[in-house]
Amino acid sequence: MSAIRDTILNSYFEAYVAPKTTRHDSHKKSELRNTYNSIVKMNKEAPWYLPVTSKDTQSFAVHLKEGARELRSSIAELGGLEAGGVFDKKHASSSDESIASAIYIGDEASSDQVPTFYLGVQQLAGPQENIGRFLADAPVALAEDTYSFDVNVSDMNYEFQFHISEGDTNRDVQNRLARLVNNSSIGLKADVMEQNGRTALHIVSESTGLPAGKDAQFSITDDRTSKTSGSVAYFGLDQVSSPATNALFTINGEDRSASSNHFTVGKMYELTLNGVSEEGKDITIGLKTDTESVAENVSSLIGGYNEFLRSVNSYLDTQTKSKQLAGELSSIVSIYGDELSKLGIGVGEDGMLKVDEAKLKEVADSSEDLSATFRTLKDFSGSLVRKTDQVALNPMEYVQRTIVAYKNPGHNFAAPYAASAYTGMMFNYYC
Repeated sequence: MSAIRDTILNSYFEAYVAPKTTRHDSHKKSELRNTYNSIVKMNKEAPWYLPVTSKDTQSFAVHLKEGARELRSSIAELGGLEAGGVFDKKHASSSDESIASAIYIGDEASSDQVPTFYLGVQQLAGPQENIGRFLADAPVALAEDTYSFDVNVSDMNYEFQFHISEGDTNRDVQNRLARLVNNSSIGLKADVMEQNGRTALHIVSESTGLPAGKDAQFSITDDRTSKTSGSVAYFGLDQVSSPATNALFTINGEDRSASSNHFTVGKMYELTLNGVSEEGKDITIGLKTDTESVAENVSSLIGGYNEFLRSVNSYLDTQTKSKQLAGELSSIVSIYGDELSKLGIGVGEDGMLKVDEAKLKEVADSSEDLSATFRTLKDFSGSLVRKTDQVALNPMEYVQRTIVAYKNPGHNFAAPYAASAYTGMMFNYYC
């Protein structure tokens, strides 16, 4: 029964890959309650429809809801849900992205006090790698039996059991062990390496660096395992070819270390180390100018809009009502079209927005009040937020459905279970 359950869950995980979430995907109880009440109210007066059973149509509704959520989150990240300007968000700069990239995560109100610092990277954090014995593709030199070995990862112990049958080759068992490790989801990945006609099992940790008080990311033994031992020594599963390493770097000349290549500095910057710097050549991490930040915010907004529209357009040939949503998005753009063009933002023949970066920079450089100059974009983003809220609340509005009956207006009771047709659609990243 457990195997059947795992198969079902894995099929869902493959179909709906968890997208990146942000702090704006967390909500208060009152916000969730308001959403539920809106759904119930909307269904109270809605007609009765035949259930939608088409997998393609269900997939379309899921992607509409997910696309709307992503566009709303991208606008929220720019401050588009706040009373201030949508383009107040500051952006970090790195003098060499190949060494380290940076994201500003501090408070916009305190951005004037954000320090610039110098970063030197001596070593990147790395995972632990084990490479076993390279064996010929010949019958296994172990007796037919059920074997097991123990793996210790992050202070957790796991036992793996497998059976060796007569006629199994070294490659057969190595492939079986690789699948066993990969399907376990314990923070390790495995594959079979080949060298000069021989193969070995390669196991690497998903995490980097050394845990506090530990000298390894994981260890493999069969000294006290429950089944027959001997497989660890035979396949060389405990042979560490590359120990885990911590990231070594300096900030303003002060030595630092981290177990990951991704970390925060002073609750102001989120850094990702990408390479090792030359000795004596530190890179500079700081904030971009207001003009540069505005240009990046505009690009993020336009990119988010185009990505959502592109997703909607991909269903034009298969979902007839997707044209309705594409038209609604086009109408929103047309309302602000003249003002947007003054900022260097135009509409292409395919409906996508495009930015004239030179004109945008010219407008930003000549502006005495950026918030006032880009007020149109604030209003435009507000209209997009309202549209994404509507789509996320009821993506089935854009699905071709058959009406069974209309309700008697003004004399209906709330039917909360009717909302499950779309609110129950599965998103594994919400779990």
